[in-house]
Amino acid sequence: MRFHRSIPLLRLIPDDTKFDFMRFRRISFPLSAIASIAAIVLFFSHGLNFGIDFVGGTLLEVQSKSEAADLAKMRATLGGLGLGEVQLQQFGTPRDVLIRVSQQPGGEKAQQAALAKIKEALGDEVTYRQEAVVGPRISTELLAYSAIGLMTAIFGILVYLWFRFEWQFALGAMVANVHDLVLTIGFMSLFQIDFDLASIAALLTILGYSLNDTVVIYDRIRELLRRYKRMPIPELLNQSINSTMTRSVNTHVTVTLALLAMYFFGGHAIHSFTATMLFGVVLVGTYTSVFIAAPLLIYFGVGSFRSATAEDEPEPQSAAPRKA
Repeated sequence: MRFHRSIPLLRLIPDDTKFDFMRFRRISFPLSAIASIAAIVLFFSHGLNFGIDFVGGTLLEVQSKSEAADLAKMRATLGGLGLGEVQLQQFGTPRDVLIRVSQQPGGEKAQQAALAKIKEALGDEVTYRQEAVVGPRISTELLAYSAIGLMTAIFGILVYLWFRFEWQFALGAMVANVHDLVLTIGFMSLFQIDFDLASIAALLTILGYSLNDTVVIYDRIRELLRRYKRMPIPELLNQSINSTMTRSVNTHVTVTLALLAMYFFGGHAIHSFTATMLFGVVLVGTYTSVFIAAPLLIYFGVGSFRSATAEDEPEPQSAAPRKA
């Protein structure tokens, strides 16, 4: 005889929510506009704390003579040399470590002096495998290519959504993504978080997360636009968001817990990356999808093509907010 035990699904919010999100658009739009302007002012006044990838410096590849490199000990040793920013990253085997030292004022001689200090501090505990100096020219090229990559990603999103949905959806998603990008860069400027290649990866991940959340809502909106020909657009948008709320909250909580674990236990090497991700995903991405991307459709005239004389489909049993 078999016994079946049903396991209740985790419900952080009920399925039949009827929250009026569109009512807050008169608050969210001015608030986002003020925050975006403040972020732009911060960017031009404080600038970004560019990491070694973008300002140049020295790269040193070493291999520990012990079974595993003690990153905490090496970081404490090199941090007291007064060389500015020093990054340590483990790669390959547990014995291999990549050391990055920021550009030293004084040209090539200063770089060589910094390299000599590092070798003296580490002594014979490691084997020196490779040395390289990243000059300002290479750093400038990396920064330019990173900016081009971000702009290309946003443009690609615009083109994709234009063909996948309609121009109103494409424009709404693009505005939302630019909003996320501007606020995140403002956050990094305010707290002077290291801006390096890992930060570019974080920005692209934030754009992807926000876009995914937005597309889920947009797909539901498009479905309801076909079903209900006479329903007012604000009401239709509210129903679309409420019907996808369970999916959004579950995804949001899962991502947040993972990022918190990485932030507190992932170590110094990924601290800047996870801090940026926490702000972009937790505080910006989900907010933008609900309170910026969706309400913009009202002002862009989405649904204006619907026939004024058409009748809505009768609302069947399955028309209740579906589980996403």
